Amino acid sequence: MSDKRHHNNFKKREQNLTTEQKVEQFIIRNSNNGFFTKVSTISYKFDIPKDTAWSIVGELLASELFDSIHDEYTGEMKLCETGKIYTIKNMEMKRKREKYKSKKIINKESEQNANS
Repeated sequence: MSDKRHHNNFKKREQNLTTEQKVEQFIIRNSNNGFFTKVSTISYKFDIPKDTAWSIVGELLASELFDSIHDEYTGEMKLCETGKIYTIKNMEMKRKREKYKSKKIINKESEQNANS
């Protein structure tokens, strides 16, 4: 038998994206999954200086494809796709409620087990 390797299973390499395009896709992906993207995460996620991250954010906001909101507790800027602020906030609220309910159920079960 021949030792010839078949390279048909390999995917074609996608073209390299610029950092701006990667950041844009990251924000869109987070928005579609129901999460905001904190501006502070961009610099270390993509290994770029904070100044560069802020200039990219400025360009994205100027393009009007993205909206920004500030965290009510920390004041940190968060980004999402235009028109998705309230849907993402609603999803965050639901996640917090579910987390609270699951903690409450776990606490009840542990109390019952302790009393038994």
